[in-house]
Amino acid sequence: MEIYEELKARGLIAQVTDEAEIRELVNNGKAVFYIGFDPTADSLHVGHFMALCLMKRLQMAGNRPIALIGGGTGMIGDPSGRTDMRQMMTPDTIQHNCDCFKKQMEHFIEFGEGKAMMVNNAEWLMKLNYVELLREVGACFSVNNMLRAECYKQRMEKGLSFLEFNYMIMQSYDFYHMFQTIGCNMQFGGDDQWSNMLGGTELIRRKLGKDAYAMTITLLLNSEGKKMGKTASGAVWLDPAKTSPFDFYQYWRNVGDADVLKCIRMLTFLPLEEVDAMDRWEGSQLNRAKEILAYELTKLVHGEAEAEKAQETAKSLFTGAGGAENMPATVLADAQFDGGKIGILNLLTACGLCASNGEARRLVQQGGVTVDDKKAEISDTFDRDDFSGNGIVIKKGKKVFHRAKI
Repeated sequence: MEIYEELKARGLIAQVTDEAEIRELVNNGKAVFYIGFDPTADSLHVGHFMALCLMKRLQMAGNRPIALIGGGTGMIGDPSGRTDMRQMMTPDTIQHNCDCFKKQMEHFIEFGEGKAMMVNNAEWLMKLNYVELLREVGACFSVNNMLRAECYKQRMEKGLSFLEFNYMIMQSYDFYHMFQTIGCNMQFGGDDQWSNMLGGTELIRRKLGKDAYAMTITLLLNSEGKKMGKTASGAVWLDPAKTSPFDFYQYWRNVGDADVLKCIRMLTFLPLEEVDAMDRWEGSQLNRAKEILAYELTKLVHGEAEAEKAQETAKSLFTGAGGAENMPATVLADAQFDGGKIGILNLLTACGLCASNGEARRLVQQGGVTVDDKKAEISDTFDRDDFSGNGIVIKKGKKVFHRAKI
């Protein structure tokens, strides 16, 4: 199966322009394509996962990825999928986040001469003269068409700033600039980016002629993928310092029955024949599918050794055979004890299992916490000595395990 057909079979392509030309470029390894990442945090999260896996698949098929870091667009903020304006970041914060992204992307994509490129749109966007930009590209954009775009429509009722209104022009200019300077002939993005990407394709064709090769593809469910990055307790990051390999494994181990095979198909590199055979799995077999998904993705992000440890820990915990040594842990400081003791509510917040004492109180009252296999009560307190050695194991709900120690 050719790579374009495989992408479709895996459910990764929702919409395209110029499908015949796109298929030829991709299948013959001639696509020089970009995907953009705005540096809104110091780590990528699982919502970026689909894009990273796609870049890896296409590079393996001989195509050349461009990882575009939005150092310039990050100064504005993408309104897509937002109900309010993003918090403004300083240039130093944006640069720090860009540096973090590059280190993480190197686990997926091979950079170097003739291989993948990483560029930062701050290099050209920050140098633009506003009047010159308006004269060069302003006439190519219809305000009426822009206001019909989904990324703007959903913000009109609550208010759309003129700052954010410029985002589509900036993203379109990225494609226009890279098409001319580094031969970028294709762009990929989530379904929430479709209007912005069409703006780039149209800009190239209007400025450089209708025969200019500029292709657009949007990924199926990528906006859903962004939602994957959020859980009830916060984000699921690719940085092991922010989300441990065990917690990362557990996140995928706990996906819903209805989503597990879809995730295996889209995100893992297992052969399609093997995945197709899983389509018939049901009941307890779906738990096995979840273990496969969690293991494969943890291996991809954190390496085989960490994936093995996470899998062994998960199995030992659920069978009651221990496994605390590889469990996510919090080391408590002396200052967190009051008179050598710590209450259950403060313990839960100290370990990051609850965002506040109020949340911790509700969880305990609902019977959702056990400490060393004993159901926790609001009045529970623990001596400092209880945390010596291997510490104590806290279980939140049915699936979240955490160790606290000194």
